[in-house]
Amino acid sequence: MSTVFDTIMSKINEIRPLTHAYLQILECIDSLPDTLYYTGKLPSERLPTVAIVGTRKPTAYGREVTQQLAGELAQRGVVIVSGLALGIDALAHQAALDVGGRTIAVQANGLHRIYPNTNRRLAEAILARDGAILSQYEPGLEPMQYRFLERNRIVSGLADAVIVIEAGLRSGTLSTAAHALAQGKDVFAVPGNITSPMSAGCNQLLRQGAMPVTSVDDILECLSISSGTHPVQQVLPLGTTPLEQAIIDALARGVRDGDAILATLHVPPDEFNTALTMLEINGAITALGANQWTLR
Repeated sequence: MSTVFDTIMSKINEIRPLTHAYLQILECIDSLPDTLYYTGKLPSERLPTVAIVGTRKPTAYGREVTQQLAGELAQRGVVIVSGLALGIDALAHQAALDVGGRTIAVQANGLHRIYPNTNRRLAEAILARDGAILSQYEPGLEPMQYRFLERNRIVSGLADAVIVIEAGLRSGTLSTAAHALAQGKDVFAVPGNITSPMSAGCNQLLRQGAMPVTSVDDILECLSISSGTHPVQQVLPLGTTPLEQAIIDALARGVRDGDAILATLHVPPDEFNTALTMLEINGAITALGANQWTLR
């Protein structure tokens, strides 16, 4: 049975990038394709744009930082670009959508299919929220390893700045950073735990001169967007029970580990787990994995 998503995906547009106001920035990339393919809606004018990239297997820290940075940037009207891959890419797209922002996914295959298929629902949401899915490859071409590396230069080329959240030393994510530097783009890296393999790539970028990210203001300054124009203020959710509120208060203090929170509350584990479940269902908190939690 055909779906609305299938109908949208069947409407693949061809465009010459240098004829479009938003895409003209791609003149900085190597081997600029004569034609790009897209479905959905591209911005009609050039808007501040940030690429957020990283590992397919983020830690709880990486998940939290991605959700925070992508969400706060999207709230300020910044377009979030990434590659629709598992992990950091998907988290960045979703965080932008969660705050009503706009996001663009760049695929390493023709738009006859979404890759990976597990992110099909995310792709549907991107198109439903006036975003776009873009590729340099004509329909019918399948994802190949070298095409992911080629794709990365378009991810960085579309952006005014690139943020690397988490990456191993041999991560393909680092090729996006290398393309960005060659294109004259600002590259930011999130400092990480020196014992974490997932932070090794970011820490190496920092040693090589990438700019550290400690808050969204670091990026806004680079984009010449005033951090005081539309202040982002976190409004704490209210729990429906004293236990739920105690959990919210602990998360607001920076405690992320479920066991650590439980140890301070002196309640039975089953009651605690029920409260966590209700808070997650109500959208007050988000699971980061490995029993780590954060406020939505």
